[in-house]
Amino acid sequence: MQKYPHKLVAVLNGNVGTGIIMNALAHMALGLGASVEDKAGFRFVDYADGDGNSHANISELPFIILKTKNPEELKELRKELIDRNVRFVDFPGFINSIGTFESPEKSRQFKGENIEYYGIAMYGDWDVVSELTKRFSLWR
Repeated sequence: MQKYPHKLVAVLNGNVGTGIIMNALAHMALGLGASVEDKAGFRFVDYADGDGNSHANISELPFIILKTKNPEELKELRKELIDRNVRFVDFPGFINSIGTFESPEKSRQFKGENIEYYGIAMYGDWDVVSELTKRFSLWR
């Protein structure tokens, strides 16, 4: 795999159902894309097919999807990302109980030690992200 300056990775909780985890991944990807100021690092490409139809804003970066069966590893990874100053978006499981369109204030009733994470999407220096995610397996 080509080494780019930045790496785009999501680590998902393998114990969560497919529909729920794909929804969480979509929310994290949108949040991560919105939070990165220098969009040039995503290396967006506009493709045109043989009929002249546009297929815009496809990232040249591979989006590597990994998983863990141990949700505690996501808590550890989150701490490491903060310590290493890597941009990330997480998806705490309590979002499903309060709903993404409900009042965000409801989230304050959940304490860190009781939060189960459905996933974390990150974007940062290739070598740093590789080091932090090497213990996880590919989502298949």
